[in-house]
Amino acid sequence: MSSRFDASAADRRWQERWAEARSFSADSNSDKPKTYVLEMFPYPSGRIHMGHVRNYTMGDVIARYRRMQGHEVLHPMGWDAFGMPAENAAMERKVHPGEWTWANIRTMRDQLKRMGFALDWEREFATCDPAYYGHEQALFLDLFEAGLVYRKESEVNWDPVDMTVLANEQVIDGCGWRSGAPVERRKLAQWFLKITDFADELLEGLKDLDDWPDKVRLMQENWIGKSKGLDFRFRLAEPVGGIADVEVFTTRPDTIFGASFVAIAAGHPIAEAIAASDPKAAEFVAECQRGGTSLAEIEAQEKKGYPTSVEVVHPLDPEWRLPVYIANFVLMDYGTGALFGVPGHDQRDYEFASKYGLPIKRVVAASSEVGSEPIGSEAETAPGVAVNSSFLDGLTTGQAIAEMIRRAETAGWGQGTVQYRLRDWGVSRQRYWGTPIPIIHCERCGAVAVPRDQLPVVLPDDVDFEKPGNPLDRHPTWKHVDCPGCGGKATRETDTLDTFVDSSWYFMRFASQPADKPFDRAEVEKWLPVAQYIGGVEHAILHLLYARFWTRALKKLGRLDMDEPFKGLFTQGMVTHETYRAGDGSWLSPDEVRKDGDDWVHIESGEPVLPGRVEKMSKSRRNTVDPEPILAKYGADAVRWFMLSDSPPERDLEWSEGGIEGASRFVQRLWRLATSGSAGQGEDEALKRKLHRTVAAVGEAIEGLQFNKAIAQLYELTTAIEKAKPSETRAEAVRTLILLAAPAAPHLAEEAWAALGEKTMVADAPWPSFDPALLIDDQVTLAVQVNGKLRDTLNAPRGLDRAATEALALASDKVQRQLNGASPRKVIVVPDRLVNIVA
Repeated sequence: MSSRFDASAADRRWQERWAEARSFSADSNSDKPKTYVLEMFPYPSGRIHMGHVRNYTMGDVIARYRRMQGHEVLHPMGWDAFGMPAENAAMERKVHPGEWTWANIRTMRDQLKRMGFALDWEREFATCDPAYYGHEQALFLDLFEAGLVYRKESEVNWDPVDMTVLANEQVIDGCGWRSGAPVERRKLAQWFLKITDFADELLEGLKDLDDWPDKVRLMQENWIGKSKGLDFRFRLAEPVGGIADVEVFTTRPDTIFGASFVAIAAGHPIAEAIAASDPKAAEFVAECQRGGTSLAEIEAQEKKGYPTSVEVVHPLDPEWRLPVYIANFVLMDYGTGALFGVPGHDQRDYEFASKYGLPIKRVVAASSEVGSEPIGSEAETAPGVAVNSSFLDGLTTGQAIAEMIRRAETAGWGQGTVQYRLRDWGVSRQRYWGTPIPIIHCERCGAVAVPRDQLPVVLPDDVDFEKPGNPLDRHPTWKHVDCPGCGGKATRETDTLDTFVDSSWYFMRFASQPADKPFDRAEVEKWLPVAQYIGGVEHAILHLLYARFWTRALKKLGRLDMDEPFKGLFTQGMVTHETYRAGDGSWLSPDEVRKDGDDWVHIESGEPVLPGRVEKMSKSRRNTVDPEPILAKYGADAVRWFMLSDSPPERDLEWSEGGIEGASRFVQRLWRLATSGSAGQGEDEALKRKLHRTVAAVGEAIEGLQFNKAIAQLYELTTAIEKAKPSETRAEAVRTLILLAAPAAPHLAEEAWAALGEKTMVADAPWPSFDPALLIDDQVTLAVQVNGKLRDTLNAPRGLDRAATEALALASDKVQRQLNGASPRKVIVVPDRLVNIVA
């Protein structure tokens, strides 16, 4: 037996054995309890990175652990394969997006298999395959026929480089999340899914997601943004373009006496009417259109307004006029496209009023006594009591809100209502590499669903990317079809679906893959909801919210009988690495630099290198580490072990060569221990107790997703076994250690298991059990004090009575030296914990 574990040979041997035995193929008909473990499936960008490795290693530990517990485990893998990067690659490399995507899938599949993950590869699919997206088109039509899909013209974020619409969440600091280009605001006809129909359900459902991180639930709660308030209209002093009033919504109607202005969106009908005859207003509207529609961007940008000649009448005083501004921080698709500004009690309004010399009036104060004090250098946003507010004076904020809504409803100029920050999901994307929207446009019949027997609507292969924009728009034949309704000439919808639609139901398709429909309900309900879902927190208000909506929408259609797709959610930390820059400011990769004493230098040139911050591994910073050479050098188990052991899984993990080398050394330690062949007779009670406690602790740590704690327990047990003398207990401990380590280091475990003479695989072995009685300490440590100061610690049997405890403490040599022959005046005993002797 070799004294050194040959990771490369073992990895290959056991991966082949698992594949031959179909060890990880999930059986839907099994009578075992079912567990669905899933990591967010990857985009096939070309190569896996260390973030993938960490994410999938965590899921793999859970999947293997559950399998050893006797569960039938579904742990699948597939590819989120549509999206702009493939089109960008097509333009840059002169290849078809499909060719680029499928080549990347082949590479990444091989890399993932090299890690030895316990995946059911028989259920693999890619979302760019018509066999997948054809079923997605069928589901889209289901929603369309149920009235959950509609088309309208709306303001959108337009990426002028990628030439496509972006969701608000895809606008980062005013720029497209992929192109980096400043976004523009445009009006386009877009397809929408009615996610707002489910706003209350989605909000209420968060309360039952006990196994989700609090931060994710809070992010979704804030994104849905339910708010109660007053909906009312300001009458225009003089109509504009036939418009007589402007509607607003406010959650703080108690502040209406502090109003200084009304602000309307650049796309508001009043703004458009004004701009039609005012060139300066038109110029300002055009400037607003050059910004995005992201709320985060709008909050961060400078607040600008255009003063119009229009005024509105205050609803509580017909002599009170407020000026109307066109403002860059108001959007048509949020609320009513208009708001009234209360500078004294809203910071955005305060900044705007300060810039344009508008009144800043106090109408809320900590108490009525300070109602005459002016507003200071910033708005006061805290609740309090109403002041300078006529009939509201003296009421608390809550009381004043209720009273104002009551009066508005009684007088007929307003209505108490509920609004949401959440907007319907715009799913149209002006690009080629996506799921074609299965709609045909006919001048006579309007928007008509593609007949079901014509699905899938397949993307044409003969497209070119020489010009920017969507090649489907300029394809000579693909978009020209006959109308299914009247038979006349018609055109296909050339927009494709947002890729987040693809990932809103993929977990259902993993569970059930019939050829003639998206999924079989009975099969899906055997597996769903996903027991443990793992992925990045960056998907909290995109993918995770959309998947929850999609599940509820399918329930409404009678396709499923469940509300939530994911029972447990875990958001892992990122893998990070130090960054390096050359003298010219260019980024250098870790394999291009070396340490020279206390300094870093460029290997090739010998020039000094400036080390930078530790950041998330990214191609743009070039601080990524390619897993392949690491795997070749250390083997899969060392990489897996390091990913689990060096940091709590919810925190970032800094990659280090020292860390992977330490993991590799421990793998060799385990191998030597497993193959030492030292047998013996008799039992070792202390080791036996340690063993059973470790079994319990490792299981508890994995259940709690505290993988680093599980690894720490295995380190401790390994040390205890190494120190123990040969015995039957020691032999049992070695065998148990192998099983406990198997979810994290499966290749080593299989090799060691076989070396012990076992004929079955660890992959088929049960998880070790423990004796609860051995978890209870039969010894306690007593702290012995003299006059309140610790003088000794003693081991004692648990449950020792007071008299025996007192006698044991007084027999201590250290205590006797302190007493110096004197008798104690008093002895205080806290059973199993403390003895305090008062001299």
